[in-house]
Amino acid sequence: MSVNPPPITTDTPDAISDALRNVDRAVHAQIGQLFTGFSPIQAGLVYLDWLSHLSISPGKQFDIMRRMADDMQQAGKDLAEHTLPFQANRPDHASGAIQAKPGDRRFRAPAWSQWPFNMYAQAFLIMERAWDRATQNVPGMSHKTEDVASFAARQLLDVVAPTNIPWMNPEVLNATLEEGGLNWVRGAMNFADDYQRLIRGLPAAGVDQFKVGKDVAVTPGKVVFQNDLIELIQYTPTTPEVHAEPILIVPAWIMKYYILDLSPHNSLVKYLVDQGHTVFMISWKNPTSHERDKGMEDYRKEGVMAAIDTVSEIVPKQKIHAVGYCLGGTILMITAATMGRDGDERLGSLTLFAAQGDFTEAGELLLFINESEVDLIEAMMWEQGYLRGAQMAGTFQLLNSNDLIWSRVLQEYMLGQRDQPNDLMAWNADTTRMPYRMHSEYLHRLFLHNELASGKYEVDGQPIWFTDIRVPCFAVGTVTDHVAPWRSVYKLHLLPVELTFVLTSGGHNAGIVSEPGHPNRHFQIQTRESCGDYLSPDAWRATAPRFEGSWWPTWEKWLSDHSSGMVKPPKTGKPGHKKILPDAPGSYVLEH
Repeated sequence: MSVNPPPITTDTPDAISDALRNVDRAVHAQIGQLFTGFSPIQAGLVYLDWLSHLSISPGKQFDIMRRMADDMQQAGKDLAEHTLPFQANRPDHASGAIQAKPGDRRFRAPAWSQWPFNMYAQAFLIMERAWDRATQNVPGMSHKTEDVASFAARQLLDVVAPTNIPWMNPEVLNATLEEGGLNWVRGAMNFADDYQRLIRGLPAAGVDQFKVGKDVAVTPGKVVFQNDLIELIQYTPTTPEVHAEPILIVPAWIMKYYILDLSPHNSLVKYLVDQGHTVFMISWKNPTSHERDKGMEDYRKEGVMAAIDTVSEIVPKQKIHAVGYCLGGTILMITAATMGRDGDERLGSLTLFAAQGDFTEAGELLLFINESEVDLIEAMMWEQGYLRGAQMAGTFQLLNSNDLIWSRVLQEYMLGQRDQPNDLMAWNADTTRMPYRMHSEYLHRLFLHNELASGKYEVDGQPIWFTDIRVPCFAVGTVTDHVAPWRSVYKLHLLPVELTFVLTSGGHNAGIVSEPGHPNRHFQIQTRESCGDYLSPDAWRATAPRFEGSWWPTWEKWLSDHSSGMVKPPKTGKPGHKKILPDAPGSYVLEH
């Protein structure tokens, strides 16, 4: 009699398996530290994919060479017509035959129109065009691989741009001749100072003159609630009457809240308070390894919901105007959808600054979000318990490397000129951390799997979706945003509610900190009714009215129009609450 063997089943994890998995994590964490969070395996796969497909595409290769030859002929003809050897060309010829990409300011100085520097610039732009063609529209390659290859090629080209080579840069040569090399002496001193600050963990030069609570974050207020994750600030009214509905601001925990309360002249909080609004602000705790297991649900419950509960106690029987910025806007959408699903009607409106709910077009940040990269980031966070702000800052700098890296190298190390820091720069240097579990869930659930936009994001075991949001919405996108591109923010038109959308000049931070009186500001605005027709982003931009100046007054009017009237200011703090809490800006914002 034969006995059939038992079926083979997958072993459940045991202590040995867990220990071996931890060995993998430790190795991956070291690789992540060595390559600053970038996966060398993913980079190698992209390179092989690109090279293999290009190598079997002779037509594409010939087209690249043909068009490069056309560019060289055009540039050569232009240089011959406007340049005599070893002499300056005509002063009205400042651009050349081959134009730089929109937004590329590297060759705008008049000196780049002089021979031989115009030749250097044209040669670089021809090479840049050739690499763009070589990494785009390659037969057989996926769009994601093309985008990564194009991004990598751009980073390598930027390193060898003539603006970064001293003997090819006329601005550096002129400064060296005029100052007898003193610019290099100052540059060396600047570099030495920056290096010692980096290894000692000190802030960038000059930003320490902006003290939180003294120079920035100075709008008067009181911490009225505190738990392990947030402090909630209630700001002191400055008007005899206030709008009945309070405002609750949810900033991103990837940033410190006081970007919305910088100096008095550009503080959004002060502006709102002076217009007669009762304003509450969440100040997130800067997590350490002790908060490693705080997840997205903790941020919703202990963060946003705890703040809503507190505001409802201080200002009872009034709906709340909820405002979310960046990642704070994403968690606010999750909260609003959950409240709508559960029949919680305490929200009166939703305002979202540079916030995304659909991550399918989240810009170049998606280039760093894949399973291989996320595994390294998770391993680094597993070892540390959190992700350091400096580890995130490097990625954001690469998204705009010309302005954030190489222009600084030129200005501070070659020309020896220190930029005078401002309050926004000081805030940007005041980095925060993110806990292991929360950031892992954020990357997997939102970036990799886009659960919120696909209706698969679950709260308390049940899915939520945009249709659960049932309050009017005001959304702001910024034209040059590298973190939340405006076309991605525009996808908030998926919300089945009245939506007023603003597209403002500036980037992810400067476009939001756009106070009245700020020079060179403009915006477009248009409202779509809850049952209105959908317009594509390009069609919207072509038809939406444009206005000069700040969008803040327009938003404040929108808030006022969605309010019920003026009342006496509410008392500060929860009724009967006797625990002594600090004045604004609180204690969590001071944590480093």
